[in-house]
Amino acid sequence: MMLHRLSRSILFLLCIGMLSLTGCSKPVKEFHETVFTMGTLVEVTIVGEDEALTEQAYSAILDDFNYMHNTWHPWQRNALMRVNGLLKTGATFSIAPSIMPLIKQSQILSEQSQGLFNPAIGQLIKLWGFHQDNLEEIFGPPEDDEIKSLLKTLPKMNDIKFKNLSMFGTNEDLHLDFGGFAKGMAVDATIEHLKEFGIQNAIINAGGDLRAIGKHGERPWRIGIRDPRNEGVFASVEISGDESVFTSGDYERFFTSDGTRYHHIIDPRTGYPATQTRSVTIIHGEAATADAAATALFIAGPEQWHEIAQAMGIKYVMLIASNGDVHMNPAMAKRIEFTNKPSSIKLSQPL
Repeated sequence: MMLHRLSRSILFLLCIGMLSLTGCSKPVKEFHETVFTMGTLVEVTIVGEDEALTEQAYSAILDDFNYMHNTWHPWQRNALMRVNGLLKTGATFSIAPSIMPLIKQSQILSEQSQGLFNPAIGQLIKLWGFHQDNLEEIFGPPEDDEIKSLLKTLPKMNDIKFKNLSMFGTNEDLHLDFGGFAKGMAVDATIEHLKEFGIQNAIINAGGDLRAIGKHGERPWRIGIRDPRNEGVFASVEISGDESVFTSGDYERFFTSDGTRYHHIIDPRTGYPATQTRSVTIIHGEAATADAAATALFIAGPEQWHEIAQAMGIKYVMLIASNGDVHMNPAMAKRIEFTNKPSSIKLSQPL
């Protein structure tokens, strides 16, 4: 069995850092720290602010990240585990304030994506072995009969109901896993907290997925998009104002068994990892929506991504198909700068 290495992720984070800091006409005052939280390396960069204010803001968002990590982790004893246990029973219980925002927004995004983004399939994710940190313990894919059994009663986000100040589940196989969404929610929350401190120029980069506000000095932030098959940067984009860049790829969490690679982005329609896509990059205002959309469009693949992007209100998409073809809408094509131009670029109709 082969496991992807953290060192590649670290290298890519460094690439993003170098891209975002180059091209400035003069030096700017910068705060830069990296911390491991939410299961990934998170880089915090704040530009042009008072040192004392910056330190205070950084301390506050570290507390934010630690709280969200401890509350939303998909397989640790926490508030989410309690909610998952109660949802299976069908009994009515008090709304969990720390979990409700994720559920409410996920229900909307899941419906928009025609169920391709579906955090309710935690049982299926667990069956594949991805509810653990050490993927070396996965010795192969689950049995097909086990997958088919779960698909018969596949839970959906609308199986969670709210009544006054209470909630309940209507499917005993409900198990929430916000792995394709919590990071985006966390990035949004911390950026909004930075804004409350009056910080205007900053970037929160969580394992290559990020939201940036303002600029880096006199220039926009320049963001690298990793190559899904080779080391280094595949392309880059410039962003300024307030935008998020999120990528879902088949290289993030995977194991190899009998020569076949199985990644963690499971298609809820088949119960198996989606096969038509290498990576999808989204640019959008909200990080949470970008995070969910990147997952949904990855599963949608080359044939359906455009339809799902329109339904989710996404305006900038680049999808790299399993055969290496690059699919983009015209607005994204105007913003992308490739390190080496791909041999096949397919432009869609405008979104």
